[in-house]
Amino acid sequence: MTTDASDEWKRWHEQRVATVSAPYGPLALTGTYWLEDCPDGRLPDIPGTWAADGDAVTLTATGADGLTVDGRPLDGTARLTADPGPASAARVAHGERRLVVLVREGVWGVRDFDPAAEARRAFRGIAATPHDPRWSVPGRFTPYDSGQRSVRVPNADGRERGLGLGGELAFALDGRRHTLQVTVEEDGSLWAVFADATSGSTSYRFRFLRPGAPDAEGRTTVDFNRALLPPCAFADHFICPFPPPGNTLEAAIEAGERELR
Repeated sequence: MTTDASDEWKRWHEQRVATVSAPYGPLALTGTYWLEDCPDGRLPDIPGTWAADGDAVTLTATGADGLTVDGRPLDGTARLTADPGPASAARVAHGERRLVVLVREGVWGVRDFDPAAEARRAFRGIAATPHDPRWSVPGRFTPYDSGQRSVRVPNADGRERGLGLGGELAFALDGRRHTLQVTVEEDGSLWAVFADATSGSTSYRFRFLRPGAPDAEGRTTVDFNRALLPPCAFADHFICPFPPPGNTLEAAIEAGERELR
């Protein structure tokens, strides 16, 4: 059984490396620009004029700008909502680049994904600790009585934003009880932003954990073998949230993804 788990982890790790190094993976992000910081509508090294307009963004360009929307050259003005899918499916393109429209707390922005990004060329892999069964333990999720809460936490770009939390995940490591405040995703799975005694030394300054959806009794598996580097470990232009209060573990989690090679 251990061998099966180890083999499955190796496949998971290989898939992670392939995903982050893909043409429009996180290593390809070369910029995140907030429209409120660009009142003239001109974004660095991005053609066209971009403006927030209520619940959307307007993009105005001429054919000479070389922008396309939904695969067709733009000569005029297009109204854009936030891109819901992966960067590769973004509606706006400039050559091989994909320009992703996003909104955070009512603030509109544009992300520039470029397959020719230097970070993709320099990537040598993810340093990760091989699978160890001691880091995979039972957990129990308890939702908050009051439903979802929002706490303000610093983000990797220096701004503070709300982080929605749906409950507490309890588990034990080496006989000691721990808890993490977690977000409940749309599919029922959990998401935690955490730090531990290795953070900032032998691991990145914080990491993500994504346990599966709890069963009717709140039971799930807490598997730190699959602790993830956050997107901002791959590109400075992501705005990852820092761990909320209570999510810095005293234990040294010497498992999962640790840092870039």
